[in-house]
Amino acid sequence: MIFENVYFITGNAYAGKSTMVKRLAERYDGIACEENYHDILLNGLDSEKFPCLTYTRDLKDWHEFIRRTPEEYEVWIEGVSKECEILEIRLLNDLRKLEKPIFVDTNISIETLSKIALPDHVLVMLAVPNISVSRFFDRPDREKQFLYRLIMEEPDPGKAMENYRQGLMRINSQEKYNQFVDSGFHVVVRDENRSIEQTLHLVELLFGLGDSQ
Repeated sequence: MIFENVYFITGNAYAGKSTMVKRLAERYDGIACEENYHDILLNGLDSEKFPCLTYTRDLKDWHEFIRRTPEEYEVWIEGVSKECEILEIRLLNDLRKLEKPIFVDTNISIETLSKIALPDHVLVMLAVPNISVSRFFDRPDREKQFLYRLIMEEPDPGKAMENYRQGLMRINSQEKYNQFVDSGFHVVVRDENRSIEQTLHLVELLFGLGDSQ
């Protein structure tokens, strides 16, 4: 099964994936599947089949979320990615029938993408690992600011923040970064001196879309 009208963007945090997905969909009259678009299925998930995704859905005390060890956080993130892959493929099977270009900020693994996507329809966007960690709470989005407030409510906020950052470091490690670099797909590394429009143009070219505008 090959998703011929789907363009996948994968990578690590703070690389600009969802921004590119949104801009590409606007420019090419396509469908934008932005970060966590699979959440539309969350309420109906079976907690036994999707224990990682339903963990936060069913959580009673969110302080438990930030108190997990870095090792527990990494295992949970890896589990979430695997479960998200199942839901994404389910959603994309329906969306591709619309016969529009679909641009996806994806959790689907590199291994699976190599089987379901055209080679020039996958792009890896990366930010250097330390940026992904140090600037995690700089974003104004509600989820990250909620987590920040939880950390600040802990008896020892400094210790709580360091514990959470250690988890972020594990999922944004140099090893994982190198795996993306060596994936065999085109890679775009975040450059603060490059504008969004310049990045968009580069992404278009790598996807083979540049000549159509």
